Amino acid sequence: MKESIYGYTFSDLESWFTERGHKSFRAKQLWDWLYKKRIDRFEEITNMKQELVEQLAETFTLQTLDVHSKQTSRDGTMKFLFRLNDGNLIETVLMRFDYGSSVCVTTQVGCNVGCSFCASGLLPKSRDLSAGEIVEQIMHVQKAMDEEDKEERVSHIVVMGIGEPFDNYDNLMSFLRVVNNDSGLAIGARHITVSTSGIIKRIYDFANENIQVNLAVSLHAPNNKMRTDIMKINKAQPIEKLMEAVDYYLEKTNRRITFEYILLDGINDSKETALELAELIKDKKKLSYVNLIPYNPVDEHIQYEQSRKSNILTFFDTLMKQGIQCGVRHEQGSDIDAACGQLRSKQMRKEKEKQKSGN
Repeated sequence: MKESIYGYTFSDLESWFTERGHKSFRAKQLWDWLYKKRIDRFEEITNMKQELVEQLAETFTLQTLDVHSKQTSRDGTMKFLFRLNDGNLIETVLMRFDYGSSVCVTTQVGCNVGCSFCASGLLPKSRDLSAGEIVEQIMHVQKAMDEEDKEERVSHIVVMGIGEPFDNYDNLMSFLRVVNNDSGLAIGARHITVSTSGIIKRIYDFANENIQVNLAVSLHAPNNKMRTDIMKINKAQPIEKLMEAVDYYLEKTNRRITFEYILLDGINDSKETALELAELIKDKKKLSYVNLIPYNPVDEHIQYEQSRKSNILTFFDTLMKQGIQCGVRHEQGSDIDAACGQLRSKQMRKEKEKQKSGN
């Protein structure tokens, strides 16, 4: 199977050309065709010799995933279900805000973290995505936007789709270097956020990368018992060790960190829990922000419901009174399969039903 060209960083491409006896400036030319002109076929390249274009086409592919389906919400949110070359399905979401267009990308096929409220973890991880497969999600979304409006561009990225990004660390970092490159998509590092459920070793590694990419930690509970009940990863990566890693990150980078907190009715949304959360992060409040997220119900997790608005407001107000910076995430795509993994799980159920019926 051919390798995805999108998995190559700019320096990787320079090495590829020079190792084959070509000038290094060819990398700049190819980068321009890939990310500025956004070609669909290598044959569209006009400023390279035909033999070189043929060599590129024989070695690399521009397509490792196909659009299986696409849903568009009333608010402009677009959800893509992609089928990979090996038949696996992944999801990518485009969200439109006043400040720009943000894409949520997937990093793995399935997820091993085991959050009990999440649709993306309904099936265990079968493999990591390559850097090229992650970049190509952005390219597909950008090309879809090009068809609607030539002026609209992907301005922000959140790495919060299916999978645990820090469990696919090397490919994640290659992806970040590609999309952040000033000569290509030029998506600013401060416009990119990587979310982790709490892979402690990788938080230390990420702090040492010396990059401006934002970090978010999926916390969802202020103590070990509550967090372990809803996130099995907490057994191996307990809160006290997680907070030590967060402290190192804050000291090393002096960058603000975001704590993601999904509010589950009657589980983690009480005023007492808010006070406990405030106590947990009080020494970090100058460089932290709590993102309160209304739960998006998942058919397979009927034990969870979205917190009542009164509870959400009380939780928010309690944190604010304790001096904790926080906000409530605005729901998007509520009229489509907006929760991470929902569209994929529905399609897989359909395919299994077809197999059973013999169709």
